[in-house]
Amino acid sequence: MSNSHAIQQPGATSDELNFFLKEDHHPQNGTLLGFWVYLMSDCLIFACLFACYGVLGRSYAGGPTGAELFDLPLVAVNTSMLLLSSITYGFAMIEMRKQRVGAVQAWLLITGILGAIFIGLELYEFLHLIHEGNGPQRSAFLSSFFTLVATHGLHVTFGIVWLITLMIQVGKHGLIPENRRRLMCLSMFWHFLDVVWIGVFTFVYLMGVLP
Repeated sequence: MSNSHAIQQPGATSDELNFFLKEDHHPQNGTLLGFWVYLMSDCLIFACLFACYGVLGRSYAGGPTGAELFDLPLVAVNTSMLLLSSITYGFAMIEMRKQRVGAVQAWLLITGILGAIFIGLELYEFLHLIHEGNGPQRSAFLSSFFTLVATHGLHVTFGIVWLITLMIQVGKHGLIPENRRRLMCLSMFWHFLDVVWIGVFTFVYLMGVLP
C-alpha cells in the first residue's frame, strides 16, 4: 500500500499515519530486538548446561564432593565483584542519559576492573582445583562444573573486551546514537550475566556444600 493510500483511508489512526510517513522506522528498535533474540538463545545454552550439571552434579566417581572443594568465602567475594559491576554499569547508563562522556568513561572503567577481578578470582579457583588433581577429567561432577562456570567466565571476558571497545568508541566519537545503542545492548548483556551467575552461585556452590 502506498503512502497516499494510507493517508486517504478514513479509518487510519494517527499512529498508522505516522508509521507510513516516517522515513526512518527506528532501526535501533530492530537492533535491540535482535539482541533480545540473541540473549534468549544464550538462555537456552545455559539452561542446557544447568540441566547437565543437575544430572551429573552428584557423580563424584569416588572423588571429592563440592563440600570438600568449594571455598565459599572466596566465591562470595567473587560474586560481590560481579554484582557491584552491575551497579556501576547502571551508573554509567545514568550518566549517558545526562550526556556526560567523562563520567560514562569512568564508570565503564570501574565496571571493567570489577569484571577483571571476577575473572582473576575464577581463574585462581580453577588453577587451584587443577593443581590439587581435581581437574575436569576427575569426575562427571567436575566436568559439568568446569563447563558451566567456564562458559559463564568466557561470556564475562567477552563482555570486558566489548566494554573496552565501547570506551574507545565513546572517547573517539562521543555519545552518538550508535554508541548509546551499543551501550544499551551491553547493559542488557552484563545484567544477564549477573542473573546467570546468581543461578550458578545458588545451584552449584550453595547447594553443592549441602550434605
